[in-house]
Amino acid sequence: MDMSATLTIWVMIVLMAIGTFLLRFSFLALIGKRELSPRVQRLLRYTPVAVIPGLMAPQIFLPELGESMPDPAKLIAAAVTLLVGVWTKNVIAAMVAGVAVLALLSYLM
Repeated sequence: MDMSATLTIWVMIVLMAIGTFLLRFSFLALIGKRELSPRVQRLLRYTPVAVIPGLMAPQIFLPELGESMPDPAKLIAAAVTLLVGVWTKNVIAAMVAGVAVLALLSYLM
């Protein structure tokens, strides 16, 4: 890489960091001292439930580089996580079961 390409990359990283900070700070600065309505508070409780599957879905369902199908161990571990979560209504138990199954299947395969 030449110097101008490296500089361009670093400028973009810094600008994206500033933009991310300003976006988050503006939300906190504008709403941080106000009382949120009960409806908004109720809706914000669902944020982690929406974010975690959004982060995990590509890891589970997209195939690895050079492969044509998703990893069966990840699919089985995701199914076990879902089943344990529905059965126990306990997020921690579901995640522990999913990690245990993924570790076991990764070791066996």
